[in-house]
This record gives sequence, C-alpha cells and structure tokens, in this order.
Amino acid sequence: MTATAAAVTVSLLIRMLREAFEGPPGPWTYFTDTSPGTGAFGTISGLSAVQASEPGGPSRTTIAGHVNHLSSSLALSTLGLRGQPTSRDRARSWTVTTVDDRSWADLQARLRREYESLVVAVETHAVWDEDALGVAFGAIAHAAYHLGALRQRLAPPQT
Repeated sequence: MTATAAAVTVSLLIRMLREAFEGPPGPWTYFTDTSPGTGAFGTISGLSAVQASEPGGPSRTTIAGHVNHLSSSLALSTLGLRGQPTSRDRARSWTVTTVDDRSWADLQARLRREYESLVVAVETHAVWDEDALGVAFGAIAHAAYHLGALRQRLAPPQT
C-alpha cells in the first residue's frame, strides 16, 4: 500500500470509529443517524445505572453488559493491531449485567479509554495488510452493531 493510500485508509478508519463512538461528523454520516448524540457515548451518557442494568431484548442482556462487551472487544482489537496475542473468549466479556452508580461511571470511562487506545493504535499502525485491516474494520462493524443494539433499547423520543 502506498503512503497516500495508507494515509487515506487511516483517515477513513478514524472517521468511522469517531462516528460510532462520538457521533456523526457533520450533516452526513457513514452509518448513524445525523442527530447529535447518536454515537455510543451520547447514547449512554444520560442513562442511570438502573437503566443500564435493565434486561431487555431477545437475549435479556443489559446496556451495561453491551458496554462491557464492547470495551473488551476494543481492547482486543488494540492488542491485535499492536501484534500482541488475543483471546476471543466472548463469554467472559458478558459477565457484567448490573451496575451501581460508581461501577456504571467506571464502565463508561473504560469504554472511552479503550476507544481512545484503539484510535491511537490505528493512527500509529505501520503496515496496513489484510490482517490489520480486518481487525480495524471488524472493530468498526462490531461497534456499529452494538451501537444499534444500545439504541434499540432506548425509549423512542417523545414528540
């Protein structure tokens, strides 16, 4: 991959990660709603620990469980881009179901840290081969999936 192609690839990956977590970049999007607060951080920021702990959906998962799972997945993606060994034992990432105020705040902070670490790993990754691109695009697709799951759990806006 040429230096120009690598720079474009990194720029695109970062923009898509930002959209998934921070929300849309402007009046257009790749995959989210254009409304403010539609990224993962905006979606969960106003939720209480009680709301984050309510089971729902077909699997009766909680928002806290999704956030913990997503945080774990981001950490694995970061390790993968850094060439470190990873384990894809997804069952361990679903161990959180209920949270209190303190653990909910900690879990949200962890999600932000793992996201920021992945952004740095993408920005500094040297060789964008098939494996690295698979890790990065996989992280984006996985984040978009869980963002949709989180947003589906919220009550529709009052009109």
